[in-house]
Amino acid sequence: MAKPPSKKSSAKTAKTAGTVKPARAASTPAGGPVSDFVRHHYRHFNAAVVIDAAEAYKAHLAKGGSMFVTLAGAMSTAELGLSLAEMIRQGKIHGICCTGANLEEDIYNLVAHTQYERIPNYRDLTPKDEVKLLKRHLNRVTDTCIPEDAAIRRIEKHLVNLWHQAERNGQRFFPHEFAYQLLNSGVLKKHYEIDPKNSWLLAAAERDLPLFVPGWEDSTCGNIFAAHCLEGDVQDPRTMRSGIEYMMRLAEWYTEFTRRSKLGFFQIGGGIAGDFPICVVPMLHQDLGRRNIPLWDYFCQISDSTTSFGSYSGAVPNEKITWGKLDEKGPKFVIESDATIVAPLIFAQVLGW
Repeated sequence: MAKPPSKKSSAKTAKTAGTVKPARAASTPAGGPVSDFVRHHYRHFNAAVVIDAAEAYKAHLAKGGSMFVTLAGAMSTAELGLSLAEMIRQGKIHGICCTGANLEEDIYNLVAHTQYERIPNYRDLTPKDEVKLLKRHLNRVTDTCIPEDAAIRRIEKHLVNLWHQAERNGQRFFPHEFAYQLLNSGVLKKHYEIDPKNSWLLAAAERDLPLFVPGWEDSTCGNIFAAHCLEGDVQDPRTMRSGIEYMMRLAEWYTEFTRRSKLGFFQIGGGIAGDFPICVVPMLHQDLGRRNIPLWDYFCQISDSTTSFGSYSGAVPNEKITWGKLDEKGPKFVIESDATIVAPLIFAQVLGW
């Protein structure tokens, strides 16, 4: 399991949010060429928050803090692994909550990348065009089509073998544990079509990074598992551990982890990937009476959701104070933009690229 960073971190202490001047001097060193470009051009408004959030992220780590990241949407198909994997390897991320789609789609990209098809004019597709893609077994995610046979069916048989093995042995595992077993077994290596260093899930598996996947049932692999259960091929659905068990594990992990390190919350998108883990703190406080559990110590959300009270994805961070998720003093940021654009820029600054 990932360990929090040492209190004696040698990382340079960055300025915390609220202390960075709006207009930044071009000569201020900030890392590599990407960081320097961002720092020179991103001076105001929504762009400036990209720097503020990154600086606060670095400052949080430099003080011995740790970071929990949530992945909504289709970030794996967007190939966020190009930067996310290195964040994991360098110990900049200490836990992840993701959707079932992000869990499986990183593996799909790993083994079938060259057979993906990109459709630049996806906004112009007609229903008839979509039917043509369906007949070719190309599952479209915005401008990118995932090939069913090369991606989904390529890993299905290996997952089914792992499910059968667990059932025979009377064992039960979480969805991500089966994914880790699949990657660590090496059976897919001959099918790799990208540099393995760009797979974030492979980096996580190699480090046994704490991973939580709520609502896995609605993913493609979740559907496949349900189908095998319906057919009686997998006789006990409990072979796959549940979302409630994920929350129980998250509660115990958070309780133990935050005894050693303050934990920040970096949210990419909205939905269940973010909502599920952030509410573990009020559950610990209000339902279990563990009042000594610390709140999340840093918060940043990248979202293109319309800002709206009453909306989970569009709520401003201050609303989370009323739910006992964040305190009033911790750094809080909302970057209203496309996460496929913004997240790599923030990670680049944290990595010093």
